[in-house]
Amino acid sequence: MSKSRRPATVLAHAGRHPRENHGMVNPPVYHSSTVLWPTVAAMDEAHAGFEHGVYSYGRIGTPTSEAFEDAVTALEGGYGTVAVSSGLAAVNVALTAFVKAGDHVLVTDSAYGPTRRYADAVLSRFGVAVEYYDPLIGAGIESLFRDNTRLVYLESPGSLTFEVQDVPAIAAAARARGVLTALDNTWATPLGFDAFGHGVDVTVHAATKYMVGHSDAMMGIVGARERSVWLKLKSFAVTSGHCAGPDDLYLAQRGLRTMGVRLRQHQETALEIARWLQARPEVSRVLYPALPQDPGHALWRRDFTGASGLFAIELRPASATQVAAMLDGMELFQMGASWGGYESLILPTHPEKIRTATTWQAAGPGVRLHVGLEDPADLIADLEAGLDRLRAAA
Repeated sequence: MSKSRRPATVLAHAGRHPRENHGMVNPPVYHSSTVLWPTVAAMDEAHAGFEHGVYSYGRIGTPTSEAFEDAVTALEGGYGTVAVSSGLAAVNVALTAFVKAGDHVLVTDSAYGPTRRYADAVLSRFGVAVEYYDPLIGAGIESLFRDNTRLVYLESPGSLTFEVQDVPAIAAAARARGVLTALDNTWATPLGFDAFGHGVDVTVHAATKYMVGHSDAMMGIVGARERSVWLKLKSFAVTSGHCAGPDDLYLAQRGLRTMGVRLRQHQETALEIARWLQARPEVSRVLYPALPQDPGHALWRRDFTGASGLFAIELRPASATQVAAMLDGMELFQMGASWGGYESLILPTHPEKIRTATTWQAAGPGVRLHVGLEDPADLIADLEAGLDRLRAAA
């Protein structure tokens, strides 16, 4: 795929080779574990490395996994990607592939909860020192580097609290010290934030979210800007038994084709609802970088080319009973884990309970919303009824 192609064109064409597949528009789905070779030489060649189009075992790679990986690579503009079974598996690979006992890793204090649990329960257990840092530290992260620092893990905007990090400043500081950077770019996707163009070495995506887009498959992606980094990611994933199933890969590639148009609608509706919520007396503030009033808006405007449908609100002081009254009666905003699908979701949040490097100050309870593809007027009516229930339960 030519580098001159624009993102929408890449989404529609990357990873597809109809002329190699009897003219079929979509790549075939290979259900395979065992790969057969006609000669010993061919078998040895297959096991010699991870060359594109050379296959040794289904877990290590197939034409189906390569088709999806190639499409994401073309979209991100990096060297290569590795598809794994979930977003958390992608986090696992990114955090572990470059470190050993005695090393030091910096992780943003606004990271996704399961990311923190993996860092605390697994990395620390195997002798890797994990230190959390203020997501707003910017170039000041240089003061936290040690001689044994190997990786800085970013997430921008951050989970639950949506702080926007100064990714270029952090990446530049890390590169000057020979430290790798990895960014969870799930919220913006490559369409909304050019991670490699802003200096990041490794990207992490819970492709379960916007890439799949239909809440019907689990998928994770780890991407690398350079070949040497990709080889370490691929080697660790293979050695650790990480892989993605063929049917999930098919669903991820199918979802990828429409991600651009879906994201535009998610952002448009989310902005409308976020502005409506700003005017509600029950809401203390809306945490959404695309809003001009958001503290991270200036960085978002400088570095991002789009937003998504995920944001949070802080309510004014309210009891747990009031919050439950609001959420229990929602009709369109249903309570459920994950996000990125066509359906709207809502969950109570407690970011103040998981921060360790910084203190999260909130006026009242937190609520996270994922705005789906429903009509915004219907979603607003659902939220209005919920806020009415919250007041009535006081």
